[in-house]
Amino acid sequence: MAKVRGSFLWYELLTKNPAAAKAFYDKVVGWNIGETSSSPAMDYRMITRPDGNMTGGVFTLTEDMLAHGGRPSWLGYIGVDDCDAACEAVKAKGGKVHMPPMDVPMAGRIAMVSDCCGAPYYVMTPTPPPGGGVSTSFSPTIVGACSWNELACSAPGDAIAFYTGLYGWGTPEPMDMGPMGKYHFVESDGVTVGAIMRKPDAMPVSAWTPYFRVANIDAAAAAVKAAGGTIVQDVHEVPGGDHIAVALDPEGAGFGIVGKKG
Repeated sequence: MAKVRGSFLWYELLTKNPAAAKAFYDKVVGWNIGETSSSPAMDYRMITRPDGNMTGGVFTLTEDMLAHGGRPSWLGYIGVDDCDAACEAVKAKGGKVHMPPMDVPMAGRIAMVSDCCGAPYYVMTPTPPPGGGVSTSFSPTIVGACSWNELACSAPGDAIAFYTGLYGWGTPEPMDMGPMGKYHFVESDGVTVGAIMRKPDAMPVSAWTPYFRVANIDAAAAAVKAAGGTIVQDVHEVPGGDHIAVALDPEGAGFGIVGKKG
């Protein structure tokens, strides 16, 4: 993606057990998650996909974080031009700042926030790498990258106003899902990056779900179950010819997989 503002730049798994997370996701998605931390200050392990590039990281929750409500989950990083100003804008739009802006060496300035419906995510002003490289953590086509970002929330109309106002996202014509309401596609820099929908009643909180591209959807879904995860929405075809499934990892973090049959 060519610009920072509004782009999904990185994905992060919050976990209690990074070794178990590696064992699970390496089998399901085909990643190679680091066996040791890349940071001396925290347990943070990089997610390398089959093409050798990185999709995100695995962050180990501390006992203090767990005591204050931290839970295993997936969070995306949305690019902003000014992290501090972005946090103020989030609050002005009805969101909250949970972790104030901080500098991460060789990565950029980040903060953890939540939107007007309570769904958490990060904002990030990245430090450009040598040569000005562009993040490919999100890609509609690369195996091991995130190919779709889905927000299920309590008030889709409010969420659409929140994200379009803050990040300049476009909203193409939505898809009618009948009793489930409308599926509101969202675009960043002309690329459809995901959608916003009303959350099912059984879903306790509003949340983003990243869908990671896999080489074989049936094999990946079988690997979820074999490795101790749970399929909560079985493999099914979606417009465009891809197939998807929604799952929980062994710690309960929700994610999706997307790919072709066979």
